Amino acid sequence: MEAKLFVFLLISVMIFSAAQSQLKTGFYSSSCPRAEATVRSTVESHFNKDPTVAAGLLRVHFHDCFVQGCDGSVLITGSSTERNAPTNLGLRGYEVIDDAKSQLEALCPGVVSCADIVALAARDAVDLSDGPSWSVPTGRRDGRVSLSSQTSDLPSPLDSISVQRQKFSAKGLDDHDLVTLVGAHTIGQTDCLFFRYRLYNFTATGNPDPTINQAFLSQLQALCPKDGDGSKRVALDKDSQTNFDVSFFKNVRDGNGVLESDQRLWGEAATRSIVQNYAGSVRGLLGLRFDVEFPKAMIKMSSIEVKIGTQGEIRKVCSKIN
Repeated sequence: MEAKLFVFLLISVMIFSAAQSQLKTGFYSSSCPRAEATVRSTVESHFNKDPTVAAGLLRVHFHDCFVQGCDGSVLITGSSTERNAPTNLGLRGYEVIDDAKSQLEALCPGVVSCADIVALAARDAVDLSDGPSWSVPTGRRDGRVSLSSQTSDLPSPLDSISVQRQKFSAKGLDDHDLVTLVGAHTIGQTDCLFFRYRLYNFTATGNPDPTINQAFLSQLQALCPKDGDGSKRVALDKDSQTNFDVSFFKNVRDGNGVLESDQRLWGEAATRSIVQNYAGSVRGLLGLRFDVEFPKAMIKMSSIEVKIGTQGEIRKVCSKIN
């Protein structure tokens, strides 16, 4: 059993390393020199009108990579595509990707993939939200398959730590990556629908989830009444929902996590120690800086099962296969 696990991990590392070596920063430097600047200016103009679009763009990238790899498959429209799956109905920011793509098609037709635009837009969204920036390895090609039936791979707000770990590990991501990437919830919102059960009838007991801080419970109940509108939006980080910072981890430490899956990070020793580090609860040389670790985890995630070379295609319109 241990030998099999070792072989699986070795293969995962080799696949990840291969993907990273095939993608490269500045991939478009000669074929479309203004590619990255065009994506950046497009994201910036949309962000200036609505800063909450940043969280949407980050989430689109995450949801894309977890199904079929980072290949832009989540952008394709159609009744049975990923985009139409119940787990993806809340995704937003597609208009930003489409806007950048139409500008790039005018500049360099058939050169820049939708998958790369998604990865670049996610980086720019974080940077514009006062978060870190990083060099995005590019060269992804767009997938031709998009099936709503494959979205069960996506992490869910109801997942226990063991299920979250399993889903991340299947993509070559470890506990450190898991906690770091969930830290993206420092920006963005969720619907009452996805956590209201924690406030009134947790595990069918008729009582709230005991891990929720009492003062925060009252706030959430006021925002999401028992029979209120399930589509009402609530910040995932109660302190600074448009700033990319570590307050999300402080909230999890203090019982102020909104989603059950987020709060569970505090309930297990392995993930708790990483949360403590980011929240600044641990002093000393081992302290990890979220703004340093997040870019590393994003580069790792954005290399999942990428299509390169002659695989896939370069879509002319991001929502349609050529």
